[in-house]
Amino acid sequence: MNTRIGRQTVKIENPPIILNAASIAGVKEGQGPLKDSFDKILTDDTLGEKSWEKSESTLQRQTALLALEKAQLKQSDIDYILAGDLLNQCVGAHYSVRDLDIPFLGLYGACSTMTESMSIGSMLIGGGGAQYVMCLTSSHFCSSERQFRNPLEYGGQRTPSAQWTVTGAGCAVLAASGAGPRITHVTTGKVIDKGVTDISNMGAAMAPAAIDTLLAHFNETGIKPEEYDMILTGDLGVIGSDILTELMLKEGFDIRKNHRDCGKLIFDIEAQDVHAGGSGCGCCGSVFCGYIFNELKKHNLSKILVMATGALMNPMTVEQGESIPAIAHAITIEN
Repeated sequence: MNTRIGRQTVKIENPPIILNAASIAGVKEGQGPLKDSFDKILTDDTLGEKSWEKSESTLQRQTALLALEKAQLKQSDIDYILAGDLLNQCVGAHYSVRDLDIPFLGLYGACSTMTESMSIGSMLIGGGGAQYVMCLTSSHFCSSERQFRNPLEYGGQRTPSAQWTVTGAGCAVLAASGAGPRITHVTTGKVIDKGVTDISNMGAAMAPAAIDTLLAHFNETGIKPEEYDMILTGDLGVIGSDILTELMLKEGFDIRKNHRDCGKLIFDIEAQDVHAGGSGCGCCGSVFCGYIFNELKKHNLSKILVMATGALMNPMTVEQGESIPAIAHAITIEN
């Protein structure tokens, strides 16, 4: 069963295990510091498709099938697949799963989708509603640039605060029983909007949501930051990470020693010219399902907090002068 221990936090009394996970990364991501942790690195970011959107759906589908293979399960074993992406109406996910014979729940949490799907999957399994759940997400640099910023052919100058959308995907398979790291707590975020309007500064827009969720998590669970081997954020990048650690310190929580960010881990920030780091659903998806999951399996990490953040705007709201609301969802994983 699941026990609510605060307004935003649920303790999973029968915590699901992460049975296995799969990650696929793009060409640029495969040249970064985590290149040895991905299951597969693309040699062609088009994946042989005629559009970037089709490329992303193929990327996501390949990652899902690889996760099934690694978990030694069939499609018929899976009760739900929870998936989403950044594209209009989550078409990346919709087209990726149309050939899979699995009940589907589409999610949109922007770049927070990896932990959103794992949060919902954990509560489904913990509440007895499922035995196996797949949590899947992706992003693609080219499809995201076309949707949210400019056509690639435009060749506009990127500002120093801009982040590089990761071409990558991650899929985690959760199970009601077995051996592996367990998801023990879920802290669901609230939509937070501090009035940031700069679409090229996602870190500043998302950091307040990360702070709000972290404060709720620590206060409601009673867990102290130092009890975690790692507090992993999804894609705050350089700017958002600095804002997070500084303002959390003012709130009385020092996370400077154990905080890491997927957007800073996946790229060599200077050498790969990605400005403020990585972003996108596939940022947390590929880093968690690759590098972090491998570290958990090796027992190099015993207890971690994973919190992905998402900016919830779309191109139309930006053109209308709206500010950028954001959200962050967190999960505790214990070996």
